[in-house]
Amino acid sequence: PAFLTMGAYSYLSKLWEKKQSNVLRFLMRVRCWEYRQLPSVSRVSRPTRPDKARRLGYRAKQGFVIYRVRVKRGGRKRPVPKGATYGKPVHAGVAHLTWQRGNKSKAEERVGRVCGNLRVLNSYWVCQDSTYKYFEII
Repeated sequence: PAFLTMGAYSYLSKLWEKKQSNVLRFLMRVRCWEYRQLPSVSRVSRPTRPDKARRLGYRAKQGFVIYRVRVKRGGRKRPVPKGATYGKPVHAGVAHLTWQRGNKSKAEERVGRVCGNLRVLNSYWVCQDSTYKYFEII
């Protein structure tokens, strides 16, 4: 029966559902090391997660490109010299600030800035380590 068969993309997405499995943990560790050696925004020839990319609108044809971006993890630090904010104590915070947008949005913005002639369609998480999160932007 046709309804019992699963395509390749289904198997891929099943694999990515269990990110803490031995296989994926090893893969992500190796990939994170590789991505750390590259520039923070780099063009990729094909998506790391083809199933996810296709669900988000990517098609393997002219006009669709993938960029991988590295974004620093952690909260936002107020950019002031020596922590001197000047003013009332209520506005004196420097370290424990929350940025109003997520890292994914930050990654999309960076690619949009680098590739001014292209439009950002969508993006997805690839891997992360203690310092960075990596996203692929379509």
